[in-house]
Amino acid sequence: MWLRRSCLSSLARARSSQRLFTQRNAPVLAHTFSTDYSAVTAENIRNVAIVAHVDHGKTTLVDQLLKHGGTQLSEERVMDSIDLERERGITIMSKCTRVEYNGHVLNIVDTPGHADFGGEVERILSMVDGVVLVVDATEGPMSQTKFVLTKALHRGLKPLVVVNKVDRDTSRLDGSVENELFDMFVALDADDDQLEFPVLYASAKQGWAVHDLDNSDESRDSMMPLLDEITRYVPSPEANADKPFAMAVTMIGHDPYVGRLATGRVHAGTVKIGDSIQVMKRDSKKLETGRVTKMFVTRGVAKSEITSATAGDIITIAGVNAYVSDTIADVAVTEPIPSPQLDPPTISMTFGVNDAPTAGKEGKFLTSSHIKQRLERECENNVAISISPSASSEAFDVHGRGELQLAILIEEMRREGFEMAVSAPQVLFQTDPDTNQKLEPIEEVTIDVDSDFSGTVIDKLSTRGGEIIEFKEMHDKVRLQFKIPSRCLMGYRSEWYLELDFSRLLPVPGHGNPSIEGQAHLLAYALNSLEDRGEMFVKPGDEVYEGMIVGEHSRPTDIEINPTKEKKLTNMRAAGTDENIKLSPIRQMSLEDVVTYIGEDEMIDVSPTKIRMRKRELTANGRKRMQGKKK
Repeated sequence: MWLRRSCLSSLARARSSQRLFTQRNAPVLAHTFSTDYSAVTAENIRNVAIVAHVDHGKTTLVDQLLKHGGTQLSEERVMDSIDLERERGITIMSKCTRVEYNGHVLNIVDTPGHADFGGEVERILSMVDGVVLVVDATEGPMSQTKFVLTKALHRGLKPLVVVNKVDRDTSRLDGSVENELFDMFVALDADDDQLEFPVLYASAKQGWAVHDLDNSDESRDSMMPLLDEITRYVPSPEANADKPFAMAVTMIGHDPYVGRLATGRVHAGTVKIGDSIQVMKRDSKKLETGRVTKMFVTRGVAKSEITSATAGDIITIAGVNAYVSDTIADVAVTEPIPSPQLDPPTISMTFGVNDAPTAGKEGKFLTSSHIKQRLERECENNVAISISPSASSEAFDVHGRGELQLAILIEEMRREGFEMAVSAPQVLFQTDPDTNQKLEPIEEVTIDVDSDFSGTVIDKLSTRGGEIIEFKEMHDKVRLQFKIPSRCLMGYRSEWYLELDFSRLLPVPGHGNPSIEGQAHLLAYALNSLEDRGEMFVKPGDEVYEGMIVGEHSRPTDIEINPTKEKKLTNMRAAGTDENIKLSPIRQMSLEDVVTYIGEDEMIDVSPTKIRMRKRELTANGRKRMQGKKK
């Protein structure tokens, strides 16, 4: 087994850089809706997306809008319907719902807030005519706020700003958040109309929104001010109902009774049950023809059948096999709807067949064909992910927007029964076609930290190639902003937790790995004698094999250890009792931690029951040969 090295190799920066920005059914109570959908026209439709930085309160805000629109919810965060979303407390996939308010149909799209899922936000913006930009009253505008606002402004959308969490004691209600927002709008070249954005103040947790915090006459008991502002400020969709039917697919799903479901915005025409339709790719290639068998809209958190829909509405169609970015249209249509151009991927990881000694013992899907089919299915649903052949015939390079996005994909496959070996993430470089210079992704990092630790953070990120662009004092904290290449930022999350532990400064241990010889189960007797070598990731009884990483060495070198060594037996009676072995707690790491922890010569052994770290070459002789080739 191995203890992994802690030393960082020197990171040379590229000469030129370019910013590359990186269901289950929720339980509800019965509710009766009164809207006659045959009477819905584009004039009373409002399509709006809720966008924000991660954890600024988007999904909670949507919960409150649903409640005030008449939907009775039996639990919180009903839009986060995927198991992984509820476990991690983040939105991963965009979801669309609708609220009926004062004669208007409000199609509301809840979007992810994490930068790794920015591709979801980019394609969803093509469905809407306005955005509600949610900003934390304490943190203010953050990096993802800037990203989603950039995309919205470039599409000509008019943002409506909600300063959320104003009920917190730490909220900044002195006008500084509004000033930061205005400066951001100006820096992003917003036009005069976009600069006249309305601002509301809200507590999504308590369920109220107001226009003026200082106005005591304005009651704080509902979300009606926000709903009123959406119907007033967000324009109705520009749509021509006289043209042939055409709809761009932005989300897909599956129903056990009607099959594949395609959700999107109707750009032109009208559609009814039984109409003949076709599916076209972006290159105008016709995939198939069929008929509309079912149509739905999502009211609250449940689907309701409709018989017809008009231009400007967001609907779900069953009857054809369409994919994201395809066009579903009348058979007379010859040109597809242009799909939005997404930012390119920034990192890649290799997914391949597991060749560890434990291969085939814990998983259901093991072969390269199984892995390829699953990855191709993911690419159909998630346009921000792509795959390409790897150097090995039994592996595939998966390209995405960040470590978290690919870690979520790995976790989904693991839960589905896949067993595979995954490499460390690698940054994707591009070449400027005009200058032939190599370009790399650059990230903007914002860190809020106690002032006592600001020096440590600045030193570490500067060592990694970061350039500080802002230093701002905020009460007892400091906000630090850096520009840093993505490749230099990888692995800093795990290092961060070791450097800063609440209010205590801890020494940073080494970063080496101990690895094992052979295959066996760990013994407490052997681990007891190895604890002074470093921190362990495994416990007695765990199955281990040669080349597996079982801990972190206290020195910046890798060492081979034998944690399966047994205590020698003797027929001599001992003078005393057996030693009472007490082991230190092991370091438990999540899949996301493991992805950012491993080095270039290491891999992740993933199965439905275990997540192990290992060397790429399992045997000592194999590692020596690899080192010889590099020299």
